[in-house]
Amino acid sequence: MKIAIGYHLQSGPWGGGNQFARSLIRALEARGDSVRYDLEDGDLDIILLTDPRWRSPNVSFGAGAILRYLSRRNPRALVVHRINECDERKGTHNMNRLLRWANYAVDYTVFIASWLEDLDVWQRSSPHDVILNGADATIFRQSLNTHWDGQQRLKLVTHHWGGNHMKGFDVFTRLDRLLAEPTWRDRIEFTYIGNLPAGYRFQYANYLSPLNGEQLARELAKHHVYITASVNEPAGMHHIEGALSGLPVLYRNSGALPEYCSGFGIEFVGDDFIPALESMFGRYAELKRVMPAYPHSSDRMCAGYLALFDSMLAQRQQLLSVRRLWRAPLAAMRNMVLM
Repeated sequence: MKIAIGYHLQSGPWGGGNQFARSLIRALEARGDSVRYDLEDGDLDIILLTDPRWRSPNVSFGAGAILRYLSRRNPRALVVHRINECDERKGTHNMNRLLRWANYAVDYTVFIASWLEDLDVWQRSSPHDVILNGADATIFRQSLNTHWDGQQRLKLVTHHWGGNHMKGFDVFTRLDRLLAEPTWRDRIEFTYIGNLPAGYRFQYANYLSPLNGEQLARELAKHHVYITASVNEPAGMHHIEGALSGLPVLYRNSGALPEYCSGFGIEFVGDDFIPALESMFGRYAELKRVMPAYPHSSDRMCAGYLALFDSMLAQRQQLLSVRRLWRAPLAAMRNMVLM
């Protein structure tokens, strides 16, 4: 199989999309598939659209280039659109429209969490499925992590590449202020790893610049509990990396977080995390015992994508028979010109 992935891999600390692409490329190449990052080859089997923002430095081609390729060079290539974004995530106003436009000429749509299916981000005309994200369990591993003994301070940690306030800074600010109180300062620590909103500073929490790979894994493993407070998180990788590292999760009831964290932590609503934190003191040992069963590894994720690609190729004629690239000429031209 020859596949083109619309992504430029980035070195060093980066977002979850980079971790996804790196894992999938490794899995494809391990079984002998040929991976391309552009649409130059005229015999591609699968094209994976990862982001409609074709001008972004990490995007190697967009929906317009795909439509031109299908129309002019290779009508037999099959297109998969992985939807991992939305306006609800950061309070933006154009991402859902871009995703919906980009979804025009695809043969299959993949969502990285179930809640995204209900948003106005796709044409609702293609077959679709949910394939959950997964992180590298050979890097983020339980064996590095030590148990909380119930006596020392409970060490909480989170990490984010993006510094948007909706990553949970309402909760992180409350947690930082909580550490100003001697009774809490004697019970907990909190470390934030990653980028911050412009001008933001913690007063009492520990802060570390963005880390990745083994360095990040070893830092996460020094802690006892992972906290994620993202609002409308499409899926993310951060909480997955924390859970794979053996840390029970305090998670906000928002976006994809319940789908990924349920059964492996304690949920809270809004910014009212203190009852869940109090509960964690009593339930830590119970939750710690189930963490080895956390399922969301990159191997599992990649197996889902490989199975999808293989199934699509086996049904290529059926998928092509229902494709209508020019069913809406104005929409097609918009994609070709603007996307």
